[in-house]
Amino acid sequence: MLYNQKITGMTKVPWTPEGWRCEKKGEHLYRAQWMDYRSPAIQMLTMVTLNRLPLLGELRGEEIVLSPLGQKVAEEIERIPTYKGASSIEIYKYVIMPDHVHILLRVHDRLPMHIGQYVRWFKYQCTNLAAFPASKSSCLFAPEYHDRQLTRRGQLNHMAQYIEDNPRRMALKRAHRDLFRIHQHVTIDPISCTMLGNIFLAGHPQRQVLQCSRKLTAEQIEARKEECLAEAANGAVFVTAAISEGEKLIARALREGGYPLIILLEKGFPQPDSPHYRYYKPQGVYFEACAAGKLLLVEPNAEAFEHQDIVARVTAKIGTIPHTTLRYRFMALNMMAECMCEE
Repeated sequence: MLYNQKITGMTKVPWTPEGWRCEKKGEHLYRAQWMDYRSPAIQMLTMVTLNRLPLLGELRGEEIVLSPLGQKVAEEIERIPTYKGASSIEIYKYVIMPDHVHILLRVHDRLPMHIGQYVRWFKYQCTNLAAFPASKSSCLFAPEYHDRQLTRRGQLNHMAQYIEDNPRRMALKRAHRDLFRIHQHVTIDPISCTMLGNIFLAGHPQRQVLQCSRKLTAEQIEARKEECLAEAANGAVFVTAAISEGEKLIARALREGGYPLIILLEKGFPQPDSPHYRYYKPQGVYFEACAAGKLLLVEPNAEAFEHQDIVARVTAKIGTIPHTTLRYRFMALNMMAECMCEE
């Protein structure tokens, strides 16, 4: 995603057709400075209400019932192509949630202005619809927005399905709050980590490591997959960093088979001071597995990578290499997976 780059020591400057050049000191820079936001593209835009107030509707079952204001916002979304210079914008799909809006749109021809100008105008119009005074201290939407430009085959349909499925995922998350809560400073000796998911999997009595050398042939990986599926059917819970292609393939087979998994992440969760921390949820198939209680995501803390036992294990395996390299960190994750299965 093209957001959440931290910057410091800058002050806000006037908006230009190319977008905000920077934000206030200590805030987040949301636009990708190298991207042309006027060119034809497919964009996924997300805007949240100020302070995440649920002003736009409420969840009933697995559906969102829009408030009168939410209905007006829906009408305003439909009006975006009528804005000055916006005739080449096509609203492909959108969803209005109680405290945020997702808009999937396509820009067919080059725009006369940065896409952010149309976002600003949309927010201004919505603030007027809400009968808020158009001031920085009283607006319907928060000042920033998130954007994602779709560039790969299949992303359009994937994002359209994501938008349609938003209310159902919200219902699942509310129904299983404990499974979507981030647990910080958890220790599984010698690993200090952050977790999300079914934390009881960490104490499962039949934990096994899933590791596959990159040198394995397709036939060897297939044989290992069948072994793992048989072990899982007998109650084993596999722990893996899912780094190699073989590990990814087998982890996918286990997940699709409905078996529980513990996944170690090199980087996985937003920081507690991030605006995304409170609302974080795993994406895609991980979300479904998490809601079913079949997944535990584990992100080791920085000190876990420097623990003497982990350093010793990595050194014995591959020798001494800088701890900042991905090779060291991936190998350390594999060693941590082994530690988790030795308890």
